[in-house]
Amino acid sequence: MSRRNFLRAGAVGVATVAAATVDAGLTGPAVASEGPGLVEAGPDDPRYEHLRTRGNLRHQGNPDYIVVASTTAQVVKAVQRAVREKRRVVARSGGHCFEDFVDHPGVRVVVDLSTMTGVRFDADRRAFEVRAGTTLGETYRRLHLGWGVTLPGGSCPTVAVGGHVPGGGYGPLSRMHGLISDHLYAVEVVIADRDGRARAVIATREPGDPNRDLWWAHTGGGGGSFGIVTRYWFRTPGAKGTDPSALLPCPPATVLSFTVTWPWENLSRQGFERLVANFGGWCERNSAPGTPSTRLYAELILFRRQFGRHMMIGQVPGEDDALFSRFLTELADGVGATPEPTTVRLPWLNSAQLMPGGDDGRSQRLKCASAYARESLTPRQVAAIHHHLTRDDLDHAGGMLSLNTHGGAVNTVEPSATATAHRDSVMKLFWLSSWTDSAFDERGTRWLRDFYHDFHATTGGVPVDEGAFINYADNGLADPAWNTSGVEYGRIYFGANLDRLRRAKARHDPADVFRHTLSIRA
Repeated sequence: MSRRNFLRAGAVGVATVAAATVDAGLTGPAVASEGPGLVEAGPDDPRYEHLRTRGNLRHQGNPDYIVVASTTAQVVKAVQRAVREKRRVVARSGGHCFEDFVDHPGVRVVVDLSTMTGVRFDADRRAFEVRAGTTLGETYRRLHLGWGVTLPGGSCPTVAVGGHVPGGGYGPLSRMHGLISDHLYAVEVVIADRDGRARAVIATREPGDPNRDLWWAHTGGGGGSFGIVTRYWFRTPGAKGTDPSALLPCPPATVLSFTVTWPWENLSRQGFERLVANFGGWCERNSAPGTPSTRLYAELILFRRQFGRHMMIGQVPGEDDALFSRFLTELADGVGATPEPTTVRLPWLNSAQLMPGGDDGRSQRLKCASAYARESLTPRQVAAIHHHLTRDDLDHAGGMLSLNTHGGAVNTVEPSATATAHRDSVMKLFWLSSWTDSAFDERGTRWLRDFYHDFHATTGGVPVDEGAFINYADNGLADPAWNTSGVEYGRIYFGANLDRLRRAKARHDPADVFRHTLSIRA
Protein backbone atom coordinates (compact mmCIF):
# COMPACT_ATOMS: atom_id res chain seq x y z
CA MET A 1 0.00 0.00 0.00
CA SER A 2 1.44 3.36 -0.99
CA ARG A 3 -0.39 6.64 -1.54
CA ARG A 4 2.53 7.85 -3.63
CA ASN A 5 1.71 5.24 -6.26
CA PHE A 6 -1.92 6.20 -6.51
CA LEU A 7 -0.81 9.81 -6.96
CA ARG A 8 1.62 8.72 -9.64
CA ALA A 9 -1.36 7.49 -11.64
CA GLY A 10 -2.98 10.90 -11.30
CA ALA A 11 0.17 12.80 -12.26
CA VAL A 12 0.73 10.64 -15.31
CA GLY A 13 -2.89 11.13 -16.27
CA VAL A 14 -2.34 14.86 -16.35
CA ALA A 15 0.73 14.43 -18.50
CA THR A 16 -0.89 11.49 -20.20
CA VAL A 17 23.39 -0.65 27.97
CA ALA A 18 25.00 2.66 29.08
CA ALA A 19 25.55 5.34 26.56
CA ALA A 20 29.08 5.71 25.38
CA THR A 21 31.14 7.89 23.13
CA VAL A 22 32.44 5.31 20.72
CA ASP A 23 35.38 5.05 18.42
CA ALA A 24 33.64 4.69 15.08
CA GLY A 25 34.27 1.32 13.53
CA LEU A 26 34.77 -0.34 16.92
CA THR A 27 31.13 -0.37 17.99
CA GLY A 28 30.34 -4.06 17.71
CA PRO A 29 30.25 -6.89 15.20
CA ALA A 30 29.57 -5.94 11.62
CA VAL A 31 26.02 -6.19 10.36
CA ALA A 32 27.18 -6.97 6.86
CA SER A 33 30.36 -6.66 4.85
CA GLU A 34 31.88 -3.23 5.39
CA GLY A 35 31.78 -2.52 1.66
CA PRO A 36 34.01 -0.03 -0.16
CA GLY A 37 36.10 2.69 1.36
CA LEU A 38 34.84 6.23 1.65
CA VAL A 39 33.46 7.44 -1.68
CA GLU A 40 33.45 11.15 -2.49
CA ALA A 41 31.64 11.92 -5.73
CA GLY A 42 31.96 15.42 -7.16
CA PRO A 43 30.17 16.90 -10.19
CA ASP A 44 32.59 15.21 -12.60
CA ASP A 45 31.99 11.77 -11.11
CA PRO A 46 29.54 9.63 -13.15
CA ARG A 47 27.77 8.68 -9.90
CA TYR A 48 27.10 12.27 -8.87
CA GLU A 49 23.92 12.90 -10.85
CA HIS A 50 22.23 9.75 -9.58
CA LEU A 51 23.17 10.56 -6.00
CA ARG A 52 22.14 14.21 -6.38
CA THR A 53 18.63 13.42 -7.64
CA ARG A 54 17.55 10.66 -5.23
CA GLY A 55 14.93 12.87 -3.56
CA ASN A 56 11.75 14.77 -4.36
CA LEU A 57 12.29 16.17 -7.86
CA ARG A 58 10.62 19.45 -6.85
CA HIS A 59 13.87 20.27 -5.05
CA GLN A 60 17.29 20.17 -6.69
CA GLY A 61 20.52 20.69 -4.77
CA ASN A 62 24.04 21.13 -6.10
CA PRO A 63 26.40 20.01 -3.34
CA ASP A 64 30.15 20.35 -3.77
CA TYR A 65 30.41 16.60 -3.36
CA ILE A 66 28.46 13.63 -2.08
CA VAL A 67 29.93 11.11 0.35
CA VAL A 68 28.77 7.51 0.10
CA ALA A 69 29.47 6.11 3.56
CA SER A 70 29.38 2.43 4.54
CA THR A 71 30.58 2.70 8.15
CA THR A 72 30.17 4.97 11.13
CA ALA A 73 33.87 5.84 10.94
CA GLN A 74 33.37 7.13 7.41
CA VAL A 75 30.46 9.30 8.52
CA VAL A 76 32.58 10.75 11.34
CA LYS A 77 35.32 11.52 8.83
CA ALA A 78 32.88 13.16 6.41
CA VAL A 79 31.29 15.32 9.10
CA GLN A 80 34.69 16.30 10.50
CA ARG A 81 35.88 17.51 7.12
CA ALA A 82 32.67 19.42 6.44
CA VAL A 83 32.82 21.17 9.82
CA ARG A 84 36.50 22.00 9.39
CA GLU A 85 35.88 23.47 5.94
CA LYS A 86 32.67 25.22 7.06
CA ARG A 87 30.50 23.38 4.55
CA ARG A 88 26.89 22.71 5.49
CA VAL A 89 26.39 18.95 5.75
CA VAL A 90 23.25 16.79 5.71
CA ALA A 91 22.46 13.09 5.39
CA ARG A 92 20.22 11.13 3.05
CA SER A 93 19.17 7.52 3.62
CA GLY A 94 16.11 6.46 1.63
CA GLY A 95 15.54 9.71 -0.23
CA HIS A 96 11.86 10.18 0.60
CA CYS A 97 11.89 13.61 2.24
CA PHE A 98 9.03 15.78 0.97
CA GLU A 99 10.87 19.08 1.51
CA ASP A 100 14.31 20.57 0.82
CA PHE A 101 16.04 19.28 3.94
CA VAL A 102 18.72 17.66 1.75
CA ASP A 103 18.24 19.24 -1.67
CA HIS A 104 18.79 22.84 -0.60
CA PRO A 105 21.04 25.48 -2.22
CA GLY A 106 22.89 26.01 1.06
CA VAL A 107 23.87 22.35 1.45
CA ARG A 108 27.44 21.75 0.31
CA VAL A 109 27.98 18.14 1.43
CA VAL A 110 25.52 15.23 1.37
CA VAL A 111 26.35 12.04 3.26
CA ASP A 112 24.54 9.24 1.45
CA LEU A 113 23.75 6.28 3.71
CA SER A 114 22.07 4.03 1.14
CA THR A 115 24.90 1.47 1.29
CA MET A 116 24.95 1.41 5.10
CA THR A 117 22.52 -1.47 5.43
CA GLY A 118 21.96 -4.57 7.52
CA VAL A 119 20.00 -6.13 10.38
CA ARG A 120 21.29 -8.30 13.22
CA PHE A 121 20.45 -9.27 16.78
CA ASP A 122 22.79 -7.67 19.32
CA ALA A 123 22.85 -10.15 22.23
CA ASP A 124 24.72 -7.72 24.50
CA ARG A 125 21.96 -5.12 24.24
CA ARG A 126 19.14 -7.65 23.81
CA ALA A 127 18.01 -5.58 20.86
CA PHE A 128 17.87 -5.69 17.08
CA GLU A 129 20.41 -3.48 15.35
CA VAL A 130 19.35 -1.89 12.07
CA ARG A 131 21.67 0.30 10.04
CA ALA A 132 20.33 3.66 8.91
CA GLY A 133 20.27 2.97 5.17
CA THR A 134 18.23 -0.20 5.48
CA THR A 135 14.83 0.08 3.84
CA LEU A 136 11.65 -0.78 5.68
CA GLY A 137 10.99 -3.64 3.26
CA GLU A 138 14.39 -5.21 3.95
CA THR A 139 14.04 -4.59 7.69
CA TYR A 140 10.69 -6.39 7.74
CA ARG A 141 12.07 -9.26 5.65
CA ARG A 142 15.16 -9.82 7.80
CA LEU A 143 13.31 -9.53 11.10
CA HIS A 144 10.45 -11.78 10.03
CA LEU A 145 12.45 -14.53 8.35
CA GLY A 146 15.23 -14.47 10.94
CA TRP A 147 13.30 -14.24 14.20
CA GLY A 148 9.57 -14.10 13.44
CA VAL A 149 9.21 -10.49 14.62
CA THR A 150 8.64 -7.09 13.06
CA LEU A 151 8.40 -3.36 13.67
CA PRO A 152 5.18 -1.33 13.23
CA GLY A 153 6.62 1.01 10.62
CA GLY A 154 5.39 2.48 7.37
CA SER A 155 3.82 0.88 4.33
CA CYS A 156 6.28 2.10 1.67
CA PRO A 157 9.00 -0.59 1.53
CA THR A 158 11.63 1.64 -0.13
CA VAL A 159 11.61 4.20 2.69
CA ALA A 160 14.74 3.77 4.83
CA VAL A 161 14.79 3.70 8.62
CA GLY A 162 17.25 6.61 8.80
CA GLY A 163 14.64 9.36 8.59
CA HIS A 164 11.52 7.30 9.26
CA VAL A 165 12.28 6.40 12.87
CA PRO A 166 13.12 9.81 14.39
CA GLY A 167 9.93 11.27 12.93
CA GLY A 168 7.80 8.72 14.77
CA GLY A 169 7.03 6.55 11.76
CA TYR A 170 3.70 4.73 11.74
CA GLY A 171 1.97 2.17 9.54
CA PRO A 172 -0.61 -0.62 9.22
CA LEU A 173 0.33 -2.31 12.51
CA SER A 174 0.61 0.86 14.61
CA ARG A 175 -2.94 0.73 15.97
CA MET A 176 -2.00 -2.68 17.42
CA HIS A 177 1.65 -2.07 18.38
CA GLY A 178 2.35 1.67 18.46
CA LEU A 179 4.81 3.72 16.44
CA ILE A 180 8.12 2.33 15.22
CA SER A 181 9.90 4.81 17.52
CA ASP A 182 7.98 3.45 20.53
CA HIS A 183 10.20 0.36 20.20
CA LEU A 184 13.49 2.28 19.90
CA TYR A 185 15.99 1.17 22.53
CA ALA A 186 19.16 2.92 21.38
CA VAL A 187 20.57 5.09 18.62
CA GLU A 188 24.07 5.80 17.34
CA VAL A 189 24.46 9.40 16.20
CA VAL A 190 27.42 11.25 14.72
CA ILE A 191 27.39 14.69 16.34
CA ALA A 192 29.66 17.73 16.33
CA ASP A 193 30.55 19.28 19.68
CA ARG A 194 31.11 22.93 20.55
CA ASP A 195 34.78 22.66 19.53
CA GLY A 196 33.88 21.27 16.12
CA ARG A 197 34.97 17.71 16.89
CA ALA A 198 32.89 15.06 15.18
CA ARG A 199 32.28 11.87 17.13
CA ALA A 200 29.81 9.02 17.37
CA VAL A 201 27.63 8.63 20.46
CA ILE A 202 25.35 5.74 21.42
CA ALA A 203 22.37 6.86 23.50
CA THR A 204 19.84 4.48 25.08
CA ARG A 205 16.54 4.69 26.90
CA GLU A 206 18.11 3.36 30.12
CA PRO A 207 17.18 5.72 32.99
CA GLY A 208 20.81 6.19 34.01
CA ASP A 209 22.13 6.90 30.54
CA PRO A 210 23.81 10.34 30.54
CA ASN A 211 22.78 10.80 26.90
CA ARG A 212 19.22 9.60 27.30
CA ASP A 213 17.98 12.97 26.04
CA LEU A 214 19.58 12.22 22.67
CA TRP A 215 17.74 8.88 22.50
CA TRP A 216 14.51 10.62 23.47
CA ALA A 217 14.95 13.27 20.78
CA HIS A 218 15.00 10.52 18.15
CA THR A 219 11.61 9.13 19.20
CA GLY A 220 9.63 11.80 17.35
CA GLY A 221 11.77 14.94 17.18
CA GLY A 222 12.41 14.49 13.47
CA GLY A 223 15.56 13.82 11.51
CA GLY A 224 18.37 16.21 10.69
CA SER A 225 18.39 18.31 13.88
CA PHE A 226 20.93 16.64 16.15
CA GLY A 227 23.39 14.70 14.02
CA ILE A 228 23.57 11.86 11.52
CA VAL A 229 22.08 8.58 12.68
CA THR A 230 24.09 5.52 11.66
CA ARG A 231 22.44 2.73 13.66
CA TYR A 232 19.29 1.97 15.62
CA TRP A 233 18.56 -0.75 18.18
CA PHE A 234 14.99 -1.90 18.79
CA ARG A 235 13.40 -3.70 21.73
CA THR A 236 9.82 -3.34 22.90
CA PRO A 237 9.59 -1.59 26.30
CA GLY A 238 8.96 -4.15 29.02
CA ALA A 239 10.12 -7.12 26.92
CA LYS A 240 11.87 -9.70 29.11
CA GLY A 241 14.49 -12.37 28.62
CA THR A 242 17.06 -13.07 25.94
CA ASP A 243 14.96 -14.87 23.34
CA PRO A 244 14.96 -12.55 20.30
CA SER A 245 11.52 -13.75 19.22
CA ALA A 246 10.03 -12.28 22.43
CA LEU A 247 11.62 -8.84 22.17
CA LEU A 248 9.59 -7.26 19.35
CA PRO A 249 6.00 -7.66 18.12
CA CYS A 250 5.08 -10.73 16.09
CA PRO A 251 3.26 -9.96 12.83
CA PRO A 252 0.16 -11.91 11.79
CA ALA A 253 0.64 -14.92 9.56
CA THR A 254 -1.72 -13.46 6.98
CA VAL A 255 -3.67 -10.29 6.30
CA LEU A 256 -6.82 -9.54 4.37
CA SER A 257 -5.67 -6.73 2.10
CA PHE A 258 -8.44 -4.61 0.63
CA THR A 259 -9.00 -1.91 -1.95
CA VAL A 260 -12.39 -0.21 -2.19
CA THR A 261 -13.37 2.34 -4.84
CA TRP A 262 -16.17 4.87 -5.23
CA PRO A 263 -16.40 6.43 -8.72
CA TRP A 264 -16.80 10.20 -8.50
CA GLU A 265 -19.67 10.07 -10.99
CA ASN A 266 -21.72 7.92 -8.61
CA LEU A 267 -21.37 10.29 -5.65
CA SER A 268 -23.60 13.29 -5.05
CA ARG A 269 -22.23 16.06 -2.86
CA GLN A 270 -24.38 14.76 -0.02
CA GLY A 271 -23.08 11.24 -0.60
CA PHE A 272 -19.48 12.49 -0.52
CA GLU A 273 -20.07 14.34 2.73
CA ARG A 274 -21.75 11.28 4.24
CA LEU A 275 -18.81 9.04 3.28
CA VAL A 276 -16.33 11.36 4.97
CA ALA A 277 -18.56 11.65 8.06
CA ASN A 278 -19.03 7.89 8.26
CA PHE A 279 -15.29 7.26 8.13
CA GLY A 280 -14.60 9.83 10.84
CA GLY A 281 -17.41 8.49 13.00
CA TRP A 282 -16.10 4.94 12.71
CA CYS A 283 -12.64 6.13 13.77
CA GLU A 284 -14.10 7.93 16.79
CA ARG A 285 -15.91 4.78 17.92
CA ASN A 286 -13.16 2.27 17.11
CA SER A 287 -9.81 3.73 18.18
CA ALA A 288 -9.72 2.98 21.91
CA PRO A 289 -6.54 1.07 22.83
CA GLY A 290 -6.93 -2.68 23.04
CA THR A 291 -10.30 -2.90 21.33
CA PRO A 292 -10.70 -5.51 18.56
CA SER A 293 -11.36 -2.89 15.89
CA THR A 294 -7.83 -1.49 16.21
CA ARG A 295 -6.75 -4.54 14.25
CA LEU A 296 -8.16 -2.83 11.16
CA TYR A 297 -6.08 -0.22 9.35
CA ALA A 298 -7.47 1.89 6.51
CA GLU A 299 -6.68 4.95 4.41
CA LEU A 300 -9.62 6.69 2.75
CA ILE A 301 -8.00 8.51 -0.18
CA LEU A 302 -10.14 11.33 -1.55
CA PHE A 303 -8.95 12.34 -5.00
CA ARG A 304 -9.52 15.29 -7.27
CA ARG A 305 -12.57 14.81 -9.48
CA GLN A 306 -10.31 14.51 -12.55
CA PHE A 307 -8.82 11.34 -11.11
CA GLY A 308 -12.24 9.73 -11.51
CA ARG A 309 -12.67 7.90 -8.23
CA HIS A 310 -11.98 7.75 -4.53
CA MET A 311 -10.18 4.81 -3.04
CA MET A 312 -9.69 3.13 0.31
CA ILE A 313 -6.80 0.78 1.01
CA GLY A 314 -6.01 -1.17 4.15
CA GLN A 315 -5.75 -4.50 5.88
CA VAL A 316 -7.15 -6.72 8.61
CA PRO A 317 -4.83 -9.28 10.22
CA GLY A 318 -5.69 -12.96 10.12
CA GLU A 319 -9.12 -14.37 9.29
CA ASP A 320 -11.31 -11.58 10.66
CA ASP A 321 -13.25 -10.94 7.46
CA ALA A 322 -16.29 -9.99 9.52
CA LEU A 323 -14.50 -6.93 10.91
CA PHE A 324 -13.92 -5.65 7.40
CA SER A 325 -17.51 -6.39 6.39
CA ARG A 326 -18.93 -4.45 9.35
CA PHE A 327 -16.56 -1.58 8.64
CA LEU A 328 -17.59 -1.36 4.99
CA THR A 329 -21.28 -1.54 5.89
CA GLU A 330 -20.92 1.39 8.27
CA LEU A 331 -19.04 3.42 5.66
CA ALA A 332 -21.69 2.79 3.01
CA ASP A 333 -24.63 3.83 5.18
CA GLY A 334 -26.53 6.66 3.51
CA VAL A 335 -23.83 7.33 0.91
CA GLY A 336 -26.02 6.36 -2.03
CA ALA A 337 -23.16 4.92 -4.06
CA THR A 338 -22.25 1.25 -3.84
CA PRO A 339 -18.63 0.64 -2.81
CA GLU A 340 -16.60 -1.61 -5.09
CA PRO A 341 -14.33 -3.77 -2.90
CA THR A 342 -11.50 -6.06 -3.93
CA THR A 343 -9.89 -8.28 -1.30
CA VAL A 344 -7.01 -10.72 -1.26
CA ARG A 345 -5.56 -12.74 1.59
CA LEU A 346 -1.78 -12.64 1.59
CA PRO A 347 1.07 -13.79 3.79
CA TRP A 348 1.88 -10.78 5.95
CA LEU A 349 5.38 -10.32 4.53
CA ASN A 350 4.07 -10.32 0.97
CA SER A 351 1.68 -7.53 1.87
CA ALA A 352 4.36 -5.55 3.72
CA GLN A 353 6.62 -5.55 0.66
CA LEU A 354 4.03 -4.66 -1.98
CA MET A 355 4.69 -1.60 -4.09
CA PRO A 356 1.61 -1.02 -6.28
CA GLY A 357 2.51 0.39 -9.66
CA GLY A 358 6.19 -0.45 -9.25
CA ASP A 359 7.12 3.13 -8.31
CA ASP A 360 7.45 4.89 -4.97
CA GLY A 361 6.87 8.47 -6.06
CA ARG A 362 10.44 9.60 -6.63
CA SER A 363 9.77 10.15 -10.34
CA GLN A 364 7.35 12.91 -9.33
CA ARG A 365 7.34 16.41 -7.99
CA LEU A 366 5.57 16.39 -4.64
CA LYS A 367 4.11 18.72 -2.05
CA CYS A 368 2.46 17.50 1.15
CA ALA A 369 0.98 18.62 4.45
CA SER A 370 -0.53 16.88 7.47
CA ALA A 371 -2.70 17.18 10.55
CA TYR A 372 -4.09 14.98 13.30
CA ALA A 373 -7.79 14.78 14.20
CA ARG A 374 -9.25 13.92 17.61
CA GLU A 375 -12.78 13.55 16.26
CA SER A 376 -14.83 13.61 13.10
CA LEU A 377 -14.31 16.53 10.76
CA THR A 378 -16.64 19.50 10.99
CA PRO A 379 -19.17 20.29 8.24
CA ARG A 380 -17.10 23.35 7.34
CA GLN A 381 -13.97 21.21 6.92
CA VAL A 382 -15.82 18.65 4.81
CA ALA A 383 -17.14 21.45 2.61
CA ALA A 384 -13.58 22.72 2.12
CA ILE A 385 -12.50 19.23 1.08
CA HIS A 386 -15.27 18.95 -1.48
CA HIS A 387 -14.56 22.42 -2.87
CA HIS A 388 -10.85 21.86 -3.48
CA LEU A 389 -11.34 18.39 -4.92
CA THR A 390 -13.92 19.68 -7.40
CA ARG A 391 -12.45 23.06 -8.38
CA ASP A 392 -12.65 23.42 -12.16
CA ASP A 393 -10.12 26.26 -12.45
CA LEU A 394 -7.18 23.86 -12.37
CA ASP A 395 -6.27 20.98 -14.68
CA HIS A 396 -4.82 18.75 -11.97
CA ALA A 397 -5.66 15.09 -11.34
CA GLY A 398 -2.75 14.48 -8.98
CA GLY A 399 -4.16 15.94 -5.78
CA MET A 400 -5.71 14.22 -2.80
CA LEU A 401 -6.43 14.08 0.91
CA SER A 402 -5.99 10.79 2.76
CA LEU A 403 -7.82 10.12 6.03
CA ASN A 404 -5.90 7.44 7.92
CA THR A 405 -7.09 5.42 10.90
CA HIS A 406 -5.01 6.22 13.98
CA GLY A 407 -5.10 5.79 17.74
CA GLY A 408 -5.16 2.39 19.39
CA ALA A 409 -1.79 1.47 20.88
CA VAL A 410 -0.33 4.77 19.67
CA ASN A 411 -2.44 6.55 22.28
CA THR A 412 -1.29 4.38 25.21
CA VAL A 413 2.06 6.20 25.44
CA GLU A 414 2.28 9.33 27.55
CA PRO A 415 2.97 12.44 25.42
CA SER A 416 6.21 13.17 27.30
CA ALA A 417 7.50 9.59 27.32
CA THR A 418 8.78 10.05 23.77
CA ALA A 419 9.25 13.12 21.61
CA THR A 420 6.00 12.30 19.79
CA ALA A 421 3.53 14.53 21.61
CA HIS A 422 0.33 13.77 19.69
CA ARG A 423 -1.18 10.80 21.52
CA ASP A 424 -4.93 11.45 21.48
CA SER A 425 -5.88 11.32 17.81
CA VAL A 426 -8.26 9.01 15.96
CA MET A 427 -7.22 10.03 12.45
CA LYS A 428 -4.12 11.29 10.69
CA LEU A 429 -4.70 13.50 7.64
CA PHE A 430 -2.29 13.63 4.71
CA TRP A 431 -2.56 16.13 1.86
CA LEU A 432 -0.55 15.38 -1.27
CA SER A 433 -0.15 17.09 -4.61
CA SER A 434 1.82 15.32 -7.34
CA TRP A 435 2.84 16.29 -10.85
CA THR A 436 5.64 15.70 -13.36
CA ASP A 437 6.24 18.97 -15.22
CA SER A 438 8.37 21.64 -13.52
CA ALA A 439 6.22 24.30 -15.19
CA PHE A 440 3.39 23.19 -12.88
CA ASP A 441 5.39 23.70 -9.66
CA GLU A 442 3.71 26.91 -8.57
CA ARG A 443 0.19 25.73 -9.38
CA GLY A 444 0.64 22.27 -7.88
CA THR A 445 2.01 23.75 -4.66
CA ARG A 446 -0.53 26.57 -4.52
CA TRP A 447 -3.46 24.17 -4.87
CA LEU A 448 -2.36 22.23 -1.80
CA ARG A 449 -1.57 25.31 0.26
CA ASP A 450 -4.93 26.91 -0.53
CA PHE A 451 -6.69 23.66 0.39
CA TYR A 452 -4.77 23.25 3.65
CA HIS A 453 -5.26 26.90 4.63
CA ASP A 454 -9.00 26.79 3.95
CA PHE A 455 -9.38 23.56 5.91
CA HIS A 456 -7.72 25.26 8.93
CA ALA A 457 -9.21 28.71 8.31
CA THR A 458 -10.36 29.15 11.91
CA THR A 459 -6.83 28.65 13.31
CA GLY A 460 -4.65 30.71 11.01
CA GLY A 461 -4.35 28.18 8.22
CA VAL A 462 -2.58 25.51 10.27
CA PRO A 463 -3.57 22.79 12.80
CA VAL A 464 -2.72 24.71 15.96
CA ASP A 465 -4.78 22.51 18.27
CA GLU A 466 -4.44 19.07 16.67
CA GLY A 467 -0.80 19.26 15.54
CA ALA A 468 1.01 17.89 12.50
CA PHE A 469 3.33 14.97 11.63
CA ILE A 470 6.98 15.91 11.02
CA ASN A 471 7.59 13.00 8.63
CA TYR A 472 5.09 14.66 6.29
CA ALA A 473 7.20 17.80 6.34
CA ASP A 474 5.67 21.05 5.14
CA ASN A 475 7.84 24.17 5.00
CA GLY A 476 4.65 26.22 4.83
CA LEU A 477 4.31 25.90 8.60
CA ALA A 478 7.47 28.04 8.89
CA ASP A 479 6.20 30.60 6.37
CA PRO A 480 4.22 33.50 7.92
CA ALA A 481 2.44 33.98 4.60
CA TRP A 482 0.75 30.61 5.10
CA ASN A 483 0.94 30.14 8.86
CA THR A 484 -0.92 33.19 10.11
CA SER A 485 -1.70 31.70 13.52
CA GLY A 486 1.22 33.27 15.37
CA VAL A 487 2.16 29.77 16.59
CA GLU A 488 5.62 28.60 15.54
CA TYR A 489 6.03 25.42 13.52
CA GLY A 490 7.84 23.64 16.34
CA ARG A 491 4.78 23.88 18.60
CA ILE A 492 2.58 22.47 15.86
CA TYR A 493 4.87 19.51 15.21
CA PHE A 494 6.12 18.80 18.73
CA GLY A 495 3.65 20.39 21.12
CA ALA A 496 4.79 20.65 24.73
CA ASN A 497 7.89 18.58 23.91
CA LEU A 498 9.49 21.43 21.96
CA ASP A 499 11.26 22.95 24.98
CA ARG A 500 12.87 19.63 25.89
CA LEU A 501 13.94 19.12 22.28
CA ARG A 502 15.55 22.55 22.32
CA ARG A 503 17.57 21.63 25.40
CA ALA A 504 18.77 18.46 23.69
CA LYS A 505 19.69 20.49 20.62
CA ALA A 506 21.70 22.99 22.68
CA ARG A 507 23.60 20.18 24.36
CA HIS A 508 24.36 17.91 21.42
CA ASP A 509 24.55 20.35 18.47
CA PRO A 510 25.47 23.69 20.04
CA ALA A 511 26.83 25.12 16.78
CA ASP A 512 23.69 24.18 14.82
CA VAL A 513 25.73 22.12 12.36
CA PHE A 514 22.71 19.96 11.53
CA ARG A 515 19.78 22.07 10.39
CA HIS A 516 17.03 22.56 7.85
CA THR A 517 13.92 24.70 7.45
CA LEU A 518 11.94 22.79 10.11
CA SER A 519 14.78 21.68 12.38
CA ILE A 520 14.91 22.24 16.13
CA ARG A 521 16.40 25.60 17.08
CA ALA A 522 18.13 25.90 20.45
